[in-house]
This record gives sequence, C-alpha cells and structure tokens, in this order.
Amino acid sequence: MSRLLQTPFLPSVSLPTKTRSSVTGFRVKPRIIPIQAKIREIFMPALSSTMTEGKIVSWVKSEGDKLNKGESVVVVESDKADMDVETFYDGYLAAIMVEEGGVAPVGSAIALLAETEDEIADAKAKASGGGGGGDSKAPPASPPTAAVEAPVSVEKKVAAAPVSIKAVAASAVHPASEGGKRIVASPYAKKLAKELKVELAGLVGSGPMGRIVAKDVEAVAAGGGVQAAVAVKEVVAAPGVELGSVVPFTTMQGAVSRNMVESLGVPTFRVGYTISTDALDALYKKIKSKGVTMTALLAKATALALAKHPVVNSSCRDGNSFVYNSSINVAVAVAIDGGLITPVLQNADKVDIYSLSRKWKELVDKARAKQLQPQEYNTGTFTLSNLGMFGVDRFDAILPPGTGAIMAVGASQPSVVATKDGRIGMKNQMQVNVTADHRVIYGADLAQFLQTLASIIEDPKDLTF
Repeated sequence: MSRLLQTPFLPSVSLPTKTRSSVTGFRVKPRIIPIQAKIREIFMPALSSTMTEGKIVSWVKSEGDKLNKGESVVVVESDKADMDVETFYDGYLAAIMVEEGGVAPVGSAIALLAETEDEIADAKAKASGGGGGGDSKAPPASPPTAAVEAPVSVEKKVAAAPVSIKAVAASAVHPASEGGKRIVASPYAKKLAKELKVELAGLVGSGPMGRIVAKDVEAVAAGGGVQAAVAVKEVVAAPGVELGSVVPFTTMQGAVSRNMVESLGVPTFRVGYTISTDALDALYKKIKSKGVTMTALLAKATALALAKHPVVNSSCRDGNSFVYNSSINVAVAVAIDGGLITPVLQNADKVDIYSLSRKWKELVDKARAKQLQPQEYNTGTFTLSNLGMFGVDRFDAILPPGTGAIMAVGASQPSVVATKDGRIGMKNQMQVNVTADHRVIYGADLAQFLQTLASIIEDPKDLTF
C-alpha cells in the first residue's frame, strides 16, 4: 500500500544564471537563483481508520540504497496486519530514523529520502539533528529483535546442530503458503530473487510468520543464507513467559482494547435461541470432502437470514441516524497470536458455498500471517463469533463498534427433547446469542431474525445453491 507522504523539501544547491539589463551596454552581476534539492520525509502511514501508531517490522531497503517509484521500502505492523509500504518517488534511502522493532505515531517521520546521492549527507545531518518521530529502540522482550541482535550466537547454534536445522526448515512453513504450495515473500524479495537467480522454494524466511524478505534473498546469494534464516526461526519459535512481569500491549491488542472500550457507549441487549443442527450436520458430512467448512455454512445461513431482515444488518454510527447496508458482509472472529481479528466474507448471501469456503480458508491463512488488507477485515456489517469447537455451549459477545449486531455460536450437542407426538427423543442442538444495538434493532427484530435463521439451518437445502 503506497502511503508515503511528501513535505516541503530543503534547499541545498545554488546555481548562477545570467540576466539581461534593459539598459543597453549596462552590465549587471549574475543573479544567484537557489535550486532546491528534494529531501523528503517518509512518514508512518495510517494503514487503517483505527491505527494511531505503527511498528517497524523490517526495512526492505538499507541506508544508501537506490529506490524506484512503487518499490517496497519498509514493512509496517498496523493494529490489524503487516503491510508493505511503497515509495511514491525515485531517490535514495538516505537515513532510517526508526529502526526495526521501533514504534512511531502515525504521521511522524521514520526515514528520509534524498533525490540524489549528493543529498544523502545533508539528509543524514538532518536526521541526526532532528531525530525521528517514534521510539526507535525495540522492546527488549521482543523475540525477533533478540534474534537479530545476536547473529554470532545464532551462527553457533547452526554449526552445532545441523540435523535439527533440517527439521526446523521442514516445519517452519508460512500459514498462508497452503502447506508449502505457495511461496510467501515480499514483492521486493521476489524481484530481487529473480535478479539474483535465487530459488525461493527452498528458503525459510526470517520475516513475520516465516515470510521471505529481501535480506533472506541477499543472504542466500552471498552463501549460507538459508541456515541463518532457519536459525532465526529456531530462536523465535520458543518465546518464554516470565510470571509476574508487566507486558505492554502489542499494536493489535491496543486496537482491540480501544474498540472494546468504545463499544461500552452503545446500549445493547441480548436474545438467545436454540437451534437443532441434525440436518446441518448431515449436510456438512456430505459436502465436507469438497472443501466446505462449517464456518462457511453458518456464515451462508446467517447471510440468507439477514437478507430477509435488513434491519439486523444495519448500523448506527452517529447516534442520530442509521444505515441499511447495501451489502451483507459477514465478519467472523478469528483468534490469532497476540490478538483478535475479524476477516470478512463479502456478499455472503450471493456467493456459493464452495467459493465461500475457499475464500474463508484464504482469509484465515492471511489473518494468521498478518497479511489481510484493510477491506478484508474492516467492511463487516454483521459479526459471527464461534466458540463451539472448544465445547463452549453458550456465551455472550461484545458488539464491535460500527455494526448493528454480533452472534455468539455455541457447540452443537446431543440433547433430550420432546417430540411432536409426545415421546422423548434425541437431537443435536446449538445455542446462539445475539448482541444488538438497541438504538436501531429491537427485540422483535431479533426474534424474527432468529426464527428465520433456525428454519434455514434446520432445513438447509438453500445453502448449497
């Protein structure tokens, strides 16, 4: 995502130009016209509407490197994902003001870009005099930083345990790589690998979640790079927890915290419903081999019910009006390392169940790799939170800001029920609880929505069309 901004550049060069007098035979001294050399500041971009600060995951380029317009410069961790940031201009990365692992507020300078090599020295002087806008010191407890700061000890581990390295290389597969079938690397790393003729397929990256970055490619080209990358992963893979220690929020945890506090200002209420799942379970067993997931089935059923009850898919943002959302985008909560994110199944009512399942798998892989794009997590109009896979039978969910309702889904469990003819029978049942914004959605709205949802789940023939 290209979000590097430009500030007024600094004057550094002057050239003489000749001028003519209007009086014949009268000579004047050449006038000096200042030519401004462009030293631009690279700012911490706002990668989402809720982002207030960002963390530098890695610098794709080093100081002094030449940059071309559109080239990735740095990987930034926002409150939801890690994203490549590109440059709008050609030039040279003159000075890095916030190092890897450092945190900077949105809009503050993290580096300087010089137009020519001649301005690099001036940019460095400016950087050392003004300083960056963030805390460039990486957190001492951060495992990735510790791994980078101790290259000597890493190399010793590689030399001492060549057998274990092979095992680590086999298991360190990026979550978004579809079991190793797809190579996950930054755009610049792919370009560099092509130029240096480096095969990415056998390389384990040192970037976030095993992502291959430029320095991994350069290391392989120089020789011995694969071992170094694997060793870094070996150090990172076993973080320790110090009991009694105070741990600051990660960027994502901070965003979750702010959203949860904001949700307290919305008047909510809850409605529960028990739904029989025998028919849904039977359908799932029948089409599971085709790649269909239970999450996709629940999202599809929810979307079809929302289509019949648009007020439950509405949202109130200003307290004075509400919007009937034109699309039914079902967000589903996913727990990831260090936080929570809600990938969005867009137009879930219109997409077939097989495509929806494939999309869901792709979104989950990207979420766990922190590679979701903003439109893939911030466009939800209704949210699902499912803890049924943990055996939880019922729970309440907190309403995400900007949405009208969220549904908590419990586990499907065998239950003793009375049949219509007065006998005792067994049915698989699950309990759902919907939390809704009472400014827009009322009790009768939710009751009718849940009745429709139950009828779809208990007779799921429409889910496969």
